[in-house]
Amino acid sequence: MKLPNIVVRILAGAVFIGLLLGGILINEYTFLVIFSLLIVLCLYEFYGLIEKAAKVPVIRTWNILGGFFLFLGGFYYCVYSASVVAFVPYMVYLMVLFISELYMKRENPIQSLSYSLLGQIFIAGPLALTNYLVFAYEPGSYHYVYILALLVTIWVNDTFAYLTGMAFGKHRLFERISPKKSWEGFVGGAMVAIASSLIFAHFFTNLSTIAWLGFAAVVVVFGTWGDLFESLIKRTLGVKDSGSMIPGHGGILDRFDSTILAIPAVCVYLLLISL
Repeated sequence: MKLPNIVVRILAGAVFIGLLLGGILINEYTFLVIFSLLIVLCLYEFYGLIEKAAKVPVIRTWNILGGFFLFLGGFYYCVYSASVVAFVPYMVYLMVLFISELYMKRENPIQSLSYSLLGQIFIAGPLALTNYLVFAYEPGSYHYVYILALLVTIWVNDTFAYLTGMAFGKHRLFERISPKKSWEGFVGGAMVAIASSLIFAHFFTNLSTIAWLGFAAVVVVFGTWGDLFESLIKRTLGVKDSGSMIPGHGGILDRFDSTILAIPAVCVYLLLISL
């Protein structure tokens, strides 16, 4: 018997969130496994779009491996207080990427390189920075609070932005790129998401209440920009979803578009307030 779409969507979403939360909450090694898999799948989708929709040849496997090297290097650097030696595999990836174009005999090698590097900058870099987030709470020790707060804030914002937009949305937020998003939805989602940070302020007092509110505000603003940027990519390439890995939800990258710009923004925010 075929399940209704809404049931499939709920079940798939629950499994995805359960795996993600389990990876974050258990320990640093489950985090390593889940986020390594996440970065590989996001890059697989992205470079697949480039090859199929943009019709630009890239070395998909090598680029995915490069993103994995970057994430693994960041983890090793944070866990073992290693030197830049941790990033040697990623440096090798970059050198091979450029040298290989000398032998590929492509019509437009600069275009292929540009798309390869876009995936590293837009996806691999931000996801690799999650290593900083999980070791920033107590330097040298793993703690899930910052990455959990970031994800919860995005989920709350997305949910209430959708509900508020459906009920009251009249003024388009960025019609050229995402016609369905409204200013009313943005404000409604932001208010609830920022207010929800008071829960983290109550239980995790390493940041002041004001700092937690600022944390949530940064996530909301940059999360919205991240969502819009991924929409820009999809609109440019003429596709609706980044993939179909999550039934009823589209691709993995579709579920993480808001997170991708929020991660480096939060890292900068935490570094600034620590000064």
